[in-house]
Amino acid sequence: MAAKDYYEVLGVKKGAGKDEIKDAYRKLALQFHPDRNRAPEAEERFKEISEAYAVLSDDEKRRQYDSFGREGVYQRYSQEDIFRGANFGEFFRGAGFGFDDIFSQFFGGGRGPGRGQDLTYHLQLNLEDLVADSTREIEIPRTELCSACEGSGAKPGTSPRTCATCGGTGQVQKVQSAGFARLVRVTACDRCRGKGFTVDAPCGECRGKGTVQRKRKISLVIPGGLDDGHTLRLRGEGDAGENGTPPGDLYIVVNVRPHRTFMRENSDVYFTTKIDAIQAMLGTEVKVPTLYGDAVIQVPAGTQPGERFTIKERGLPRVGGRGKGNEYVLVNVEVPKHLSSSQKELLRRFGS
Repeated sequence: MAAKDYYEVLGVKKGAGKDEIKDAYRKLALQFHPDRNRAPEAEERFKEISEAYAVLSDDEKRRQYDSFGREGVYQRYSQEDIFRGANFGEFFRGAGFGFDDIFSQFFGGGRGPGRGQDLTYHLQLNLEDLVADSTREIEIPRTELCSACEGSGAKPGTSPRTCATCGGTGQVQKVQSAGFARLVRVTACDRCRGKGFTVDAPCGECRGKGTVQRKRKISLVIPGGLDDGHTLRLRGEGDAGENGTPPGDLYIVVNVRPHRTFMRENSDVYFTTKIDAIQAMLGTEVKVPTLYGDAVIQVPAGTQPGERFTIKERGLPRVGGRGKGNEYVLVNVEVPKHLSSSQKELLRRFGS
């Protein structure tokens, strides 16, 4: 990672106060978090922002940086922390930083929600809808970030404050003594409700939640040939996360209605037709439906009941493969139940 000036990275002056640094980090982190910004350079930019905030938000680290620069911060904590057991690893893990932890602690309050809820939508389709790729527009009711406060929950022009009770962790410890034993119980902070921050002036649009309920139209591509129950995943199209955390995903479950004419097996379809005994003996042409319009098959003389005929590539597209399945036509021969005397006599002569 390039050694850029931390103040320039956050866009603040060297004498900036803590609130100004927090506000700058909040805006930039929301803009460049990789789960929200898919640009190739977003992840690297987010790392720079988080590294700068990790140092400038801590009084002691900031003093070391102002005096000795970035290398001074690394050298000091790589040597002295070994002896005094400082938990500098909260920000510097191995050779890198816990960037997502910094983001989660700032916006979500320690162990607060890491992302928005996933949503599921059941899409009803007919077999004919799957003969080729198609585009569908669906309407999803979901939670979205408030555009007025950009998800912070604070009135525009103001910023959330670090919770004075839990110090921004979203948690408090309660110690109980029982003889020689001590029981430490960690619970969510009552004052900030586990968020790690409080809002003095709530946003009027979302009432301090940072999110609002809206119906959103989403366009999606349905690949041809999908099976009933197939699930499509749309990343980031679920509910928005609270306090700026990444959104959840949207799962589209494909439900294919039973067809009145065809039976389906993978990419192949089956159709059953009937011919009479005379047609089976002499041969005939039969018009049959397919998913792409009618087709004519030649039934040769002497066809036996249950014989199967193939119409190539009149089935469904093969998902993840090439070409299409086939349509198989099963022929049932109808034997008349009621014959006149003269018909019976003709059949006896024919069989003798």
